Amino acid sequence: MSYRERISVDPAVRGGKPCIKNTRITVYDILEYLAGGMSEAKLLEEFPSLTQEDVRAALEFAAVRERKLAASRAA
Repeated sequence: MSYRERISVDPAVRGGKPCIKNTRITVYDILEYLAGGMSEAKLLEEFPSLTQEDVRAALEFAAVRERKLAASRAA
């Protein structure tokens, strides 16, 4: 699975922030909850429209973005 299958960017949804497709839940929201100590199980319980694959896609998206930032700094 690629994060591209689960994450979309639409200027009409949440100001164009990357969101889980067909939701208004942003990648940032997911990362913030996890970083704040919420378990994946609790996150999925609180947001029933999310799946485990959605959470993994958000993590992959963040990793790819960080890798791109690191590469651009090194150039």
